[in-house]
Amino acid sequence: MIKQKIQELSKSLFNEVIANRRHIHSHPELSFHEVETSAFVAKKLDELGIGWERMADNGLVALIKGEKPSDRVIALRADMDALPIYEANDVPYKSQNEGVMHACGHDVHTSSLLGTAKILTELKSEFGGTVKLIFQPAEERLPGGASLMIKEGVLENPKPDAVLGQHVMPLIDAGKFGFRAGKYMASTDELYVTVKGKGGHGAQPQQNVDPVIITAHILVALQQIVSRFADPKNPTVLSFGKVIAEGATNVIPNEVKLEGTFRALNEKWRAEAHIKMKKMAEGIADAMGGSCEFNIMKGYPFLINEPKLTNETRAHAEDYLGKENVVDLDIWMAAEDFAYYSQVSDACFYRMGTRNESRGITSAVHTPTFDIEETALEQSVGLMAYLAIKQLGN
Repeated sequence: MIKQKIQELSKSLFNEVIANRRHIHSHPELSFHEVETSAFVAKKLDELGIGWERMADNGLVALIKGEKPSDRVIALRADMDALPIYEANDVPYKSQNEGVMHACGHDVHTSSLLGTAKILTELKSEFGGTVKLIFQPAEERLPGGASLMIKEGVLENPKPDAVLGQHVMPLIDAGKFGFRAGKYMASTDELYVTVKGKGGHGAQPQQNVDPVIITAHILVALQQIVSRFADPKNPTVLSFGKVIAEGATNVIPNEVKLEGTFRALNEKWRAEAHIKMKKMAEGIADAMGGSCEFNIMKGYPFLINEPKLTNETRAHAEDYLGKENVVDLDIWMAAEDFAYYSQVSDACFYRMGTRNESRGITSAVHTPTFDIEETALEQSVGLMAYLAIKQLGN
């Protein structure tokens, strides 16, 4: 039985997968600089006898062909980059690259996919079809490694029928996996705003055009984008996390700079909101005697899990893990460049639980204390192999 064989292989590979994860975790590299990580993955693929091609500089794509007849193709994706964070964990595999850390679990994703590749290689005689392995760079930085790999043809020759990806989630206990069909994660845009006025002495405001006051009006008014223009059934987030007004207690500055984020789950509304935000901010500034430069750096699209594929994948996960270990996910307003795959192909992006409260492994991703319960790796490699084989129709 294929399920039992995968489970046995996952168990036998467990220590190897942990060793790979710890090596990658100890040697994190920032987006677009994953040179050593890419070389490590290439070496592991060579050891498995899996041919690979380089793509988007540090990305790798490889094929595993089953020996039974089938034209179906399934792609499996893992990202490889780390974040500019100083690791605070006191563990043997702590980051050796100061100021860089695998704080989002990409070390887990890459080591898991390597383990899955080994299982699929061992079982080639058991299935038909082709599994495309995508080891992707630069998930954490615009324009996103997924968009670059797609432009270079990662979803062609052969074209996959579906793309699967998994991501750590410290809100879910280790051993459990989460799924959501339909819209799942938000688009993300970076907002860079400069409000200009005429600075001067704080005791002579009538002689100035105060950009601080103009900015205050803009900040409050822009929240109408969410509260009055967005459909309440369409989740939308607008947040500004950086405001710089370099004046003093008695000095009104010439300009104020803002930085923020806009997130949505509808591309038509996203485009409309861009126009409304810009028009509103510029209009307020103009009416108050100043000016406003409103720049939007468009980021990743929203992520949608194709319903039929996701429901099938969830059912296969229940079969592999047991129903009690498969949970429902809610909409998540964070963003992921896996969304690019979901915009051009049937896709399913699911979550692997990594939490263990008894060991204090509860920190969120993108924090200096993020870590995982490594026992989850046994399930992660086996589940992805099982999902791939089942989606190939075996």
